[in-house]
Amino acid sequence: MTRSLGATDWRTANRANWDERVPIHVAGSFYDLPGFVAGRNTLRDFEVAEVGEVAGKELLHLQCHIGLDTLSWARRGAIVTGLDFSAPAVEVAEGLAAQIGVTTARFVTADVYDAVQALNGRTFDIVYTGFGALCWLPDIARWAQTAADLVAPGGFLYLAEFHPFTDVLAEDGRTVEGDYFQRDPIVVDAPGTYADPNAPITAGLTVEFLHGVGDVVSALAAAGLHLEFLHEHNRGHFRLAAGQRVPQVYTVRAAKVR
Repeated sequence: MTRSLGATDWRTANRANWDERVPIHVAGSFYDLPGFVAGRNTLRDFEVAEVGEVAGKELLHLQCHIGLDTLSWARRGAIVTGLDFSAPAVEVAEGLAAQIGVTTARFVTADVYDAVQALNGRTFDIVYTGFGALCWLPDIARWAQTAADLVAPGGFLYLAEFHPFTDVLAEDGRTVEGDYFQRDPIVVDAPGTYADPNAPITAGLTVEFLHGVGDVVSALAAAGLHLEFLHEHNRGHFRLAAGQRVPQVYTVRAAKVR
C-alpha cells in the first residue's frame, strides 16, 4: 500500500525495516548463506570484468547489507571495508568474514551520507555500490559528492544498479504502470521483503526514491569524477518474452584524476 510521506522520517523508517529484514535474509534461501560460506560468489560476471583486478587494492562497499558482495571482492584479493546503516546487518557481515576466514575485511555501521566522517576521511582505490542501493537515498547529488570524496586520486567509483526504466514496468516486465520522472518520495507500508514476500515484518513502512540515469551520471560529473563508461545490460529480475529486450541493469565507472 502506498501513501503520502507526511511527517515520516525516511531514514528512521528504512533503518527499522532493514534491521528487521536481517534475520529473515540470513535464514532464508534467497541469499543462500550456506552456499556462500561454501564458496559461492555473489558478483555478476560483468561486474568482475568491468572492475578488473582488485588484488591488493583498497575497496569500499557502500550500503553493503550483510556483506556478501563485500566478501566476494575480498575473496578476489581486495582489502575491503563495508559500510551500512543497519547494525544487525554489520554484525552478520562481521560474523561471515570470521566464518570464512577473511582477515582483510572490516565493517562499519554508519549512514552512507556520514561515510566520510565515519571513515575518518580515508580514501579508497575503488568505491563500489551494488544493486538496490540508490533507491533508498533522497539526495543523489549528496551521495555522488560523498562517493567522490571517498575515492583516492587515481581510483574510481563503480556502480552496478537496477535500471530505473524497470521501475515503470509492472511485474510482468511488459506493462508500463509508473512514471520514470517521478521524484516525490514513494512511501510503502507492507509486510515482507523481496527475499520473502510473506515474511511477518512489523516495521513495514519504507520510503524510496527514483533517480534517472541522467540524474546519477550528472551528479557524478558535478562531483568531479570523470566518466569512463556507462553500460546498460539486459540482465535483471524480469523474465521477458523471447526476443524482448529492455535495459534492466546499468553500470557506471567514474574515475578521480590524479
